[in-house]
Amino acid sequence: MSTLTELHPETRSAYTALARYLAGTWRVLHFSAIALVVVLSSVTHDQACRRNTARELYWTTWEALPGFTLLSTLLSLVLIRIVIVTALSYGLSQLALEMVIRVLVLELIPLFAALYVTLSCGTRITQEIGAALQAGGAKDGADLWRYILVPRLIAGAFSVALLAAVSGLVALLIAYASLYGLSPWGLDSFTNALGQVFEAAVLLGFLLKVMLFSLAVGILPIASTLAEHRVDGGVPVSMLSGVARLFLALALIETAFLAVKYV
Repeated sequence: MSTLTELHPETRSAYTALARYLAGTWRVLHFSAIALVVVLSSVTHDQACRRNTARELYWTTWEALPGFTLLSTLLSLVLIRIVIVTALSYGLSQLALEMVIRVLVLELIPLFAALYVTLSCGTRITQEIGAALQAGGAKDGADLWRYILVPRLIAGAFSVALLAAVSGLVALLIAYASLYGLSPWGLDSFTNALGQVFEAAVLLGFLLKVMLFSLAVGILPIASTLAEHRVDGGVPVSMLSGVARLFLALALIETAFLAVKYV
């Protein structure tokens, strides 16, 4: 059996890269588990931690909410119009609302919210943590978690959940106005359609998916920064690997829920 040194250089480099990736993934999972334990610990949340968390919640949510609400509103207008026109052309107007809810509210908006928070706030949070580590902020591990990591982790997770909730509500209002106008006479059929879509199992699955998206956005970039913190040519490699792992995690979560729901 050939050893690693006897393999072709390209094959050896591929094995080495795979081993490094798997080792980095294990370190990220390890730090993610630590992060969950620290966040759930009552000892962590002293007055200074709560103050930093409130500040991070304000800045992270306020930074993402206006732009995302505008983008999701425009996206909802376009997609809802396409769905309604297509449904009417095939004589399936009664299914238009259900299609909008299932495709837009349950699937696209939560994924879009997670990606938006990652791109708008996740990189900034990761850079701030990297700067704190470079400046020697890791000398006291408890203070690093309590005053730097936990507030940013909670802020990232909260932003995803809030953006998904607000944009989902806006999409439902747009769908109602597109189908029934401003008349209140469509409320009965509208609420009936909502009840048919949001069954107990579907609602629980939707809440679970949003929670997993929120945890992934809040934890994975920070865990990657802690596990692989280094700088290469001025570009934080840990930030890039964290975003890549986050995108992979979001894709796996979405694929798993789609498979359970429709396969």
